[in-house]
Amino acid sequence: MERVEVAVIGAGSVGIAVAHALARDHGITRVALVDGRDPMSLTSAQSGENYRNWWPHPAMTAFTDHSISLMEALDRDSGGRLHMTRGGYALATRKADLDGLMAELQRGYLDTPGAIRVQESAGSYAPPQRTPWEAAPAGVDVLVDRDLIRTSFPAFTPDIAAVIHIRRAGSIDAQQMGSVMLERVREAGGELVRGEVKSIAPGFTLEIAARHGTRKLQADRVVNAAGPFVREIAAMLGEELPVKCVYQQKLAFPDVLGAVPRGQPFSIDLDGQSLAWSDEDRALLAEDPATRHLTAPMKGGIHCRPDGPVSGTWIKLGWAYNERAADPRGEEPVDPQFPDTVVRGASRLNPKLADYIGRLPRGVRHYGGYYTMTEENWPLIGAMKTPGAFIAGALSGYGSMAACATGAICAAAIAGKPVPDYARDFGLGRSAELIREISALGQGAL
Repeated sequence: MERVEVAVIGAGSVGIAVAHALARDHGITRVALVDGRDPMSLTSAQSGENYRNWWPHPAMTAFTDHSISLMEALDRDSGGRLHMTRGGYALATRKADLDGLMAELQRGYLDTPGAIRVQESAGSYAPPQRTPWEAAPAGVDVLVDRDLIRTSFPAFTPDIAAVIHIRRAGSIDAQQMGSVMLERVREAGGELVRGEVKSIAPGFTLEIAARHGTRKLQADRVVNAAGPFVREIAAMLGEELPVKCVYQQKLAFPDVLGAVPRGQPFSIDLDGQSLAWSDEDRALLAEDPATRHLTAPMKGGIHCRPDGPVSGTWIKLGWAYNERAADPRGEEPVDPQFPDTVVRGASRLNPKLADYIGRLPRGVRHYGGYYTMTEENWPLIGAMKTPGAFIAGALSGYGSMAACATGAICAAAIAGKPVPDYARDFGLGRSAELIREISALGQGAL
């Protein structure tokens, strides 16, 4: 029976990042990545391929700052294979009273004095553009002058009163990020084991259903990085995890009408809205329990961004309004109404998108993936209750952007090394008081 130092269950971006950090930071190279699917082919394949260091809590800001720095190092060392751009995140609102948003910003960037700049006129504000990460500004610009907003974001609806432009944010090629790390894992001596883990016996003997029969693998330590299946793997260890899986959808299509400028950053409409249906459509939707929620006021957070190169035409839209948990082993709960819903919602911020309502171009890609999440939407990284078992999961909608830091934290815990201060509350033992505090902040996974 083959024996390894560490068996990482799950070869998505997070599992690969754990194996990569074990080799890079701690010289632990006898690692097996165990997965019944191709690497990066499940939830990682549905990534929005965005990153940002914007969070209402300083621990999450530090977490993503760390991960972005590691991604930058990978991009630099691989000759730019991650295709990192730094156009930022633009958070738009029609509210003139920004006290609440400013308080969130100040809390999130508590450890970065001077990061927040209020822009009341053009002044020193650098308009948005998709640039290589090395050339982009840092910090946050808060635009409160409507003329400046109209000049800088000409496709936005004129009633936007403020835009918060997060500068350390942009896009990456998540598949290339995983590929670069996996290549290095293999070069260091790690292996990919194709097969599904069916059981874990005491002493970490993994029974794996492989293509040509059952295979057994003995590991000194095991990492649960199984994405939407982390609960199943935990149950094999006799543990229960406080996570759920929520299916969220996205829409991508060629913007043949040029509704979204290619230099527009990842843009989020923070304000809730009631969708503009015709009376007939509203009545039909209200009759069906499955669609009735679309006639009620809906939460903010709808987002839109150009996809691919600046010279391209594709855009992506997303709206994580679903809150219903689902079984990731069941049929994907794809909502056929979603494309029309998300285009209608996104047209409130980018009015020209309304021309696509009922007239989407050919080649539309409607897809989705599972957000595996705790109730408070913070990750679970570190030791499990079972000695020698570790978890790297519950990364909700921010798995790609946080994978590198997750790998570093988990690898340090495995090696018995200190983890960053910000990660002390990322484990299974966080207090009920902290959970209430986090939940009150409304951590987003956009």
